[in-house]
Amino acid sequence: MRFLVLQHINIEHPGIFLKFMKEDNIHIDTVELDENEKIPKLDLYDAMIVMGGPMDTWQEETYPWLKIEKENIHNFVSIKKKPYLGLCLGAQLLSEAIGGKVRKMKIPEIGVLDVSILDNKSIFRSIDKNLKALQWHSYEVHDLPSNTNILASSPACNVQAFSAEKAFGLQFHVEQTNETVPQWACVPEYKSALEKTLGPNALEKFKDDVDKNLNVFNRSAKIIYENFKKII
Repeated sequence: MRFLVLQHINIEHPGIFLKFMKEDNIHIDTVELDENEKIPKLDLYDAMIVMGGPMDTWQEETYPWLKIEKENIHNFVSIKKKPYLGLCLGAQLLSEAIGGKVRKMKIPEIGVLDVSILDNKSIFRSIDKNLKALQWHSYEVHDLPSNTNILASSPACNVQAFSAEKAFGLQFHVEQTNETVPQWACVPEYKSALEKTLGPNALEKFKDDVDKNLNVFNRSAKIIYENFKKII
């Protein structure tokens, strides 16, 4: 199989999913959009994985490639009807590409928090219905079209995961490794949101919380990955 991975900053990559894909000998083509790399012909790929990033979906003037990215996601998901997995920003981009919306949250959702799985028949099959996940976002998906399904929710963010045919958007993170939080904390936008939400000395506690739950995250990532593969 051949997967296309779209990245928006080089430190926000598929993480533990890279390990799983390499073990399965999946050919991975990565496009670093923030470095103006071009999206190749979509017909070559069995699936698309779109990662998070410090930019927001509405910042097309600052990041002109966002418009092109959304068009390619729409083509891949709505026209070619191929499997798609979007994480955080990747979920929000999916929402806009299929006719949904994204809005700023009243309070950012940051930390190791609980997610309630509402539908465990497809990508969340065999996942614990009360899932612990890493959250680090200030925007949320809303107003999705009627042909979508909300798969997971949380008190702060109604749409934690959703599907549109073979496309899946996950607002939360499960792909992290032990390097994720220290690397992301170096991104000014992420550091600012972290300190504003959890306080100026929150990083060490946040990192400890992630380290304590890393095995849970990795197990969840493996289940989601295997379910996604079955959909492909």
